[in-house]
Amino acid sequence: MDKHLHIVTHEIPWPVRHGGYTDLYFKIVELHKKGIKIHLHCFRKDPNREEKELLKYCVSIHYYNRRTGFKGISLSLPYIVQSRKSDELEINLCKDRYPVLLEGVHCTALLYKGALIDRNVVVRLHNVEYKYYNQLARSEKNILKKIYYFNESRLLKKYEKYISQKCIFLSVSSKDAEVYQDEFKASITFVPVFHPYSEVSSLPGKGSFCLYHGNLSVSENEKAAEWLLREVFDGMSIPFVIAGKDPSASLTHLVESKANTCLVANPSQEEMHDLINKAQINIIPSFNDTGVKLKLLNALFNGRHSLLNLSAVNGSGLDKLCNLADRATQFKEKISKLYNESLTNQQTDERKIILSEIYDNEKNARLLISLIW
Repeated sequence: MDKHLHIVTHEIPWPVRHGGYTDLYFKIVELHKKGIKIHLHCFRKDPNREEKELLKYCVSIHYYNRRTGFKGISLSLPYIVQSRKSDELEINLCKDRYPVLLEGVHCTALLYKGALIDRNVVVRLHNVEYKYYNQLARSEKNILKKIYYFNESRLLKKYEKYISQKCIFLSVSSKDAEVYQDEFKASITFVPVFHPYSEVSSLPGKGSFCLYHGNLSVSENEKAAEWLLREVFDGMSIPFVIAGKDPSASLTHLVESKANTCLVANPSQEEMHDLINKAQINIIPSFNDTGVKLKLLNALFNGRHSLLNLSAVNGSGLDKLCNLADRATQFKEKISKLYNESLTNQQTDERKIILSEIYDNEKNARLLISLIW
């Protein structure tokens, strides 16, 4: 008998433009391989946008327009939830009794409303949202955005506590699972993120530069890049490359003022892969300790050495494969040491073992299916 599944996503998960889409898209691909008949429901900002690529993996696709701007504002609900409320979605989901996978707290308005009672509903957490928005607020320079992020965090904490008793939750990290269990007493299981990497392809030998990459339009990532420039690489002669989407004018100016540093703005996927592959050290500091950093998986599958702080690896199960530092002085010391060391065959073999144990798409698809049915 065929297994049908409704998946509701907070955005259209194609093309895979950044890490937030990776888990969504490759989960759909893997479930399709397992014979699951997927009915996809996507929220979108552009009312005319559709992605036919997803029809390769889904038997049906429905699109819903977000209530952006003032229409998405509520005094009691977080904006990420209020802007995705949809009567049409409720009607479509209630046409049958298939189980429902809600991607992110963003898509849970119907749970809050109580419209999916007696349905098999699972929520995939992208991180602990109230913590994520609190940390975004602390990284943000724009005062209006800072106020928005703090208010969203306040609303999200109440909201996440309320819905935590409504269904089963799946986390992307063991740390997020602990928060939901300890703070909200929720039923939650750690299901590692789905990703595009099938094998470790790290190059032998040594690279000639250090790399930080990420979506530079996100304040947290810009803050990390600026911290590396000012606190770590200042005074160092080792070449440093920053690569990512939409860098600000201030970050661009800061890079231009530093020696031995260059900025690669809006690289293609192929260019980014090439940079990660050729770098001697992929440096991944984070000021946000929720969720999982997809850039870390990318670096471990495709790069040489990885250097990061505990916040960037906490809950991923990958700390054994990483070089860890906390303060700027420790980053400097580790960079000076690792820059002259080749990645060994033993280190590569250890990566293959641990990554296949935790981040095997096929195995995690089976786990996901067992939790839904």
